[in-house]
Amino acid sequence: MSINNKYLPHYHFIETHSIKIAASQADVMHAVLNYRGDDDAFFKFAIGLRELPIRLLDKITGQQRISKQAFGLDNFTRLEHIEQQELMMGLAGKFWQLNYGQQPILDATSFLAFSESGSAKLTLHFWAEKISDTHTELTTETRVFCVDQKALSSFRPYWYLIRPVSGLIRKRILMKIQKNCQVQDT
Repeated sequence: MSINNKYLPHYHFIETHSIKIAASQADVMHAVLNYRGDDDAFFKFAIGLRELPIRLLDKITGQQRISKQAFGLDNFTRLEHIEQQELMMGLAGKFWQLNYGQQPILDATSFLAFSESGSAKLTLHFWAEKISDTHTELTTETRVFCVDQKALSSFRPYWYLIRPVSGLIRKRILMKIQKNCQVQDT
């Protein structure tokens, strides 16, 4: 059973992207585990644009409803890692809210148990599949499960608004990981 089916066997939304990389599974997963989006100008711009309304509101009201650090992969909880093959990360909350409505997820057990009304669960899954001795296919799949109809009604328009940018970000992540693997070879 894929760990994707372990954490979100049922989902309302899904998006998958893949890339072939001239590197071993071990090198690819090493690059996945060490990936940071901090140096991607498009990622920073997209997140900055997404967070602009809440940051302006915080500045005007003198409150802090969102972390000073921009949203990124550090917001995810690592749920499971299978050496050289798979990495599963998760989030839970009300992502459509200005402050993401993120709920604390400590580990895999708390992710599986999470069922707060009006909320959604999201997994970000990376898996590396050996194609040959010199090539690996890296795939990322995002799944979203809405806990109830209220969450589904709130998340659906948000998904269709952010999906193109989110998909582009994931494609850029795959290309950066590919590039990082090529740098390791030199």
